[in-house]
Amino acid sequence: MKKQAKGIIALSAVLAAMLGGGYAYMKLTPEEGKGGNNNTNSTMELIATQAVGQGTVLVSDNGDENAVVKSAVIKNSEGVLNIVMKEIRNDEGETVTVYTFENGDDINADTSKLTSLINDGNGLQAKELIAEGCDDLSKYGLDSPAAEVELTYESGNKVKLYLGDDTPSGDATYCMVDGKKDVYIVSAGTIEDFKKGQKDFISKVMLAKPENNEYPIIKSLRIQRGDMDEDMLIEYDDASSDKKSGGTSASHKLVSPVESYLAVEKSTDITTGMFGLTASGIDAVDCNDEDIKKAGLDAPFCTVTMDCDDGNTYKLLLSEPFTDDNGNKCSNAMFEGGKVIFIVPVDNAKWLTVNPIDIVTRLLITNYVWNITEMSVKDADEDIMFIISPKDKDNIPDSPKSSDFIVKKNGEDFDSERYRLFYSFLTGTNAEEFAVGVPVPDGEPMAVLQYYDDHTKTSTTYEFYDDSLMRSLIVINGESKYYCTKSYVNTLIENIKRIGTGEDYIKNW
Repeated sequence: MKKQAKGIIALSAVLAAMLGGGYAYMKLTPEEGKGGNNNTNSTMELIATQAVGQGTVLVSDNGDENAVVKSAVIKNSEGVLNIVMKEIRNDEGETVTVYTFENGDDINADTSKLTSLINDGNGLQAKELIAEGCDDLSKYGLDSPAAEVELTYESGNKVKLYLGDDTPSGDATYCMVDGKKDVYIVSAGTIEDFKKGQKDFISKVMLAKPENNEYPIIKSLRIQRGDMDEDMLIEYDDASSDKKSGGTSASHKLVSPVESYLAVEKSTDITTGMFGLTASGIDAVDCNDEDIKKAGLDAPFCTVTMDCDDGNTYKLLLSEPFTDDNGNKCSNAMFEGGKVIFIVPVDNAKWLTVNPIDIVTRLLITNYVWNITEMSVKDADEDIMFIISPKDKDNIPDSPKSSDFIVKKNGEDFDSERYRLFYSFLTGTNAEEFAVGVPVPDGEPMAVLQYYDDHTKTSTTYEFYDDSLMRSLIVINGESKYYCTKSYVNTLIENIKRIGTGEDYIKNW
């Protein structure tokens, strides 16, 4: 054998050994333009190839790349996970195919995670063949697999994959297809989710947010909490759709512990926040009475009941807030009758901390000015009665002006614009805090305001009583409701005096 050939063979053997299970070969390329055995100079091109078995498709429906997985069963130390294919409507209203839990009616799955899981299994490729016809599976953890993954295709064919230990490097996992004795390694990152339990694939959105055109009207929302003497009750305001009724732009109002309009920017998270409520973790799945008690939900700290006009009622149970291992304020949460106990950040469950004063508008008088047909104001020195009527009651403009109305003050004609300016001052009446349950004083009030709203057919009386050096008590229709600054009441009394003098009304206090 010629020396050149012997050298090639020796080098090939060394390369094969260095590749550790892979293989290599040498390709001789005769130099162009030269011939003959003795005169042929060859250059060597070394081509290193992939590891043995790399790219082998381990899971498929007989090699069909377009085969669709119909269902899957995954078994591991966390339990058994049954997954099925299902058609649902996405956010755009389109029908799409996803994967979900077989018991999906009881537990909401994170369909995107489950779909990714199935896709990771279907068409799974090996990184390398480690042992062909292996008889000692214990070396790879396959005698007692960490996970079993069985995929069933629409054709009816099934493929089962066993997952064993991770390799010493930690970046790959030993595996074997059922019915065969060949041991491969696959990327650990690709198959790591097959070792997880059901709680890792549960959607953390506790209650899905409906599409805008399917959003139900929330008829009422009741908050019951251990640190509140009275429930907070919010109800839908039927008059909110009536542009001429006054009020605020909020569609709901607080009716307990005190009746008050809501501030939209402060109350929306409370009124509609149950839709789209998102947890940070899962505490228990298929929970039993012991789980519920351990989570502090057998006697919940807070209960939120939402009644919707589509016939659905949701009752959310929340435990007393606690601090988790990361220092975050959280609460255990579940829907009454549900099977999952969630962990929610306190910031996402504002019902745990909200107080009535936090969500109401501080404005007390929100009636539309030209809905008022009678109004009286009085203090210790003045007693004034206004009668307001349209000049043409059959043709009131959609956006009326002062000039469209006649105002009488104690029976005499009065400037309608000056009346409007006084009413504008009244709408700035601000509540500072609630005074529910405070006894009504025996003495005379500092000032009294009364008006009749012809649109809502309601009469309201406000009495302002001296309470302390800095604040006054507001009594509405005979019941103590709020406190306000005494400076406002003093300004009110001064402006009552200015009604007949022509002086500008004071706007700041």
